[in-house]
Amino acid sequence: MSDQQLTLHALLDAAAAAAPRGTAVCDQEESWSYARLARLSHAFGGWLTERGVAAGDRVLIQCPNRREMAAMLFGCSRVGAIFVPVNPGMKPYHLRSVLANCEPRIVLVDYGKGAAVRELTAAPVHELCGVWPDVETGAAACTGTGEVSGDDVAVLIYTSGSTAAPKAIICPQAQMVFAATAIASVLRYRHDDIIFCRLPLSFDYGLYQFLLACLARAEVFVAGGEPDATLLRQVRRCQATVVPVVPSMASMLTRLAERDPGPSNVRLFTNTGAALPQASIAALRTAFPGARVVRMFGISECKRVAIMAPEAELDRPESVGLPLPGTEVSIVGDGGQPLPAGQVGEIVVRGPHVMAGYWRAPEVTARTFRRDDRTGQVSLHTGDYGRLDCDGYLYFAGRRDDMFKHRGARVSTIEIEAAALDIAGVRDAVVVPPADGGELVIYVVTVLAPHAVLRELAARLEAAKVPSRCQVLDQLPLTLNGKNERKELSALLTGPAGALATGPTP
Repeated sequence: MSDQQLTLHALLDAAAAAAPRGTAVCDQEESWSYARLARLSHAFGGWLTERGVAAGDRVLIQCPNRREMAAMLFGCSRVGAIFVPVNPGMKPYHLRSVLANCEPRIVLVDYGKGAAVRELTAAPVHELCGVWPDVETGAAACTGTGEVSGDDVAVLIYTSGSTAAPKAIICPQAQMVFAATAIASVLRYRHDDIIFCRLPLSFDYGLYQFLLACLARAEVFVAGGEPDATLLRQVRRCQATVVPVVPSMASMLTRLAERDPGPSNVRLFTNTGAALPQASIAALRTAFPGARVVRMFGISECKRVAIMAPEAELDRPESVGLPLPGTEVSIVGDGGQPLPAGQVGEIVVRGPHVMAGYWRAPEVTARTFRRDDRTGQVSLHTGDYGRLDCDGYLYFAGRRDDMFKHRGARVSTIEIEAAALDIAGVRDAVVVPPADGGELVIYVVTVLAPHAVLRELAARLEAAKVPSRCQVLDQLPLTLNGKNERKELSALLTGPAGALATGPTP
């Protein structure tokens, strides 16, 4: 593959040449063929060039999920501009720091949001409603593509991680193309697939659906903004066959399906971003007979680490699969020494999918992306813990912040949450690791009394792993990407504890 083929827009061009009339992307309003998407991406690249955007300039986009996001992604790629998607729910406090960090050449925002964002940056701010008619008008005339190579940066993905301010992962063209191609070789999306994408397109899990669709010549249905209660109806109406989920979305789908059982076309659920508990996997299989549930593990710093192939979904039910083709995973101890199969340690990743560090953050980059002076190879130290079995399958144990000592035992929040979700009547559960000298607390969404949850946990877990207290909530707070928000729950512990139910000591 030539260097220019290792670009995002080359994936689109190949799809447009092979299936020009095939549907590439659609939303509630309109659908675009691959040929039209390619033309609009050229036009958006031309629109950027006319406004002085050059190769390497950042284009920050804060818009809800819309089909235009696909044209903007590939259009930025064509002219070598760096696509910077930001969650539309990001508040000014964090958006200000993102704008200062990436220094965009131009900013595009949703309808009616321009005035508020102009207060945060000196860069030109355009509302999408004023931009897109110009792009549509110029779609027939623009066909040029700049000199873009696989080494050029394609995207900055901002993630809060463990820092106070969001930090950006540098995603070069070649790394993104390799990751998408390797993932596609395992998941094997089909040309007749309709991918239902409700994940934020600022989240790489959502954004990569465009790349996977290009490789398969499949269709992406872009959803977002509609009420949660309509989620199942949307999946059925668009005749989705592939649905990427995080745990909160999986729980929502299964609850809706319990109330409104019926047929669907879904053949494949994929999961990454946060581990899908076995109870949720079983509930999806029950609610959507015949659909396979693919467990995956990945972080934005390398996109994907491991995938359990769809045909092997029932094998090794606790595993998140084999390393991505062409990559390598090892487990190391606290001193950096390799650990044998079966032992839990930090997950370290090597391969062509390892991204290029963090934008303007050399110290954090050096800690996470460690280069071997002898070989030049970069090892990504994920901060996640897990183990490999003798056949090379990976088992995820949790993030460094999710692993802790309690009553002398090493404990994982994931293990406790999985046990809670095994209890009939518990819909959602989140464990907050104890602060120094603090208590271990679990938050649940359930019809059960707190003491009943603790009693059932004591029947499933060793005494050291049973929380001291339980609090029942109507719903769990979520991050912008749909993951459980432990920071907000931790803050509850510093307030009055009257609402917390204390269980008997196991």
